[in-house]
Amino acid sequence: MVDLELLTVDRYKKAKIIVIGCSAGGFTLVFDLIAILPKNFPIPIIVVIHRSRKHKSSIEELLNNKSKVMVKVAGDKDPLKKGTVYFAPSDYHLLVEPNGCLTLDSSEPILYSRPSIDVTFQSVADVYKENVIAILLSGANTDGAEGICYIRERKGFTIVQHPDSAEVKTMPEAAISRCKADLILSNLELFSFMENLGITMNAKA
Repeated sequence: MVDLELLTVDRYKKAKIIVIGCSAGGFTLVFDLIAILPKNFPIPIIVVIHRSRKHKSSIEELLNNKSKVMVKVAGDKDPLKKGTVYFAPSDYHLLVEPNGCLTLDSSEPILYSRPSIDVTFQSVADVYKENVIAILLSGANTDGAEGICYIRERKGFTIVQHPDSAEVKTMPEAAISRCKADLILSNLELFSFMENLGITMNAKA
């Protein structure tokens, strides 16, 4: 198993935001990863999951009952706050403005997806540049592959779920084929990464 603490501790210290993207097969893993984070986690997290506007989801309610960090659906003009997880709402692209506020956008779907992982990843990279940790998980299309490579080009830290651990391999395989991620992790390694991240980031704060 990769020694994640030794490999990535210097990159943790740079991070000012985390972005996570997934679609089919990824929600349970997102749920479990967020549940690992400690109270008073010192940076914000944005999560983009493909979900239909017709689907009345209690994702945020469930996570707020289980997680130590605040979880909410992102609203237009919301300021990003440390220790808060922002889920992209269904049927809107989610972007970050240079002033650290969120913007909801109803322009056309990208790769049949709105919210689009690519749109959010690219927006975050434009604002935070090398100070981003991006994680791409299970999914049934190629959304997120271009975005995570865009983050890597700007020296952000990129992590892709190992396709063999993904419930649906299409999304992680597309990312791996397009560019070299900093880490390609099994589910167990992802849990270890998030645990180390929580400890290191809280120590930094």
